[in-house]
Amino acid sequence: MNATSRHLLPALALAIVLAAGCAHVGIGTTSIADIKRSPAAFEGKEVVMKGTVREVTKVPLVDLKSYVLADSTGEITVTTKSPPPARGEKLIVRGDVSSAAIVGGHSFGLHVGERDRSGTF
Repeated sequence: MNATSRHLLPALALAIVLAAGCAHVGIGTTSIADIKRSPAAFEGKEVVMKGTVREVTKVPLVDLKSYVLADSTGEITVTTKSPPPARGEKLIVRGDVSSAAIVGGHSFGLHVGERDRSGTF
């Protein structure tokens, strides 16, 4: 290993740790308004959002669980396979943007399918 490699390796490791930590505290999150403004640009893409749970829906017969996440720019529905969070809980959510249909740039059934969430921000 040469001298340059020895200096780059710790810097690279530090960058990876910092990047992971930034997402955990909500740095580098996507605003809900950005997703709603350009749903086609986010379709099928992973996003990280932070906000407060406004309402929770559970339909046991079809095992549908969702909640509305709100930030200072708007609200969006998040579907989950996990037990839903409590109303008023502050979350960082990572998930995939999806729509039932996008017609003329307008999204119908826009939601985020939750991959994971953290209650720390």
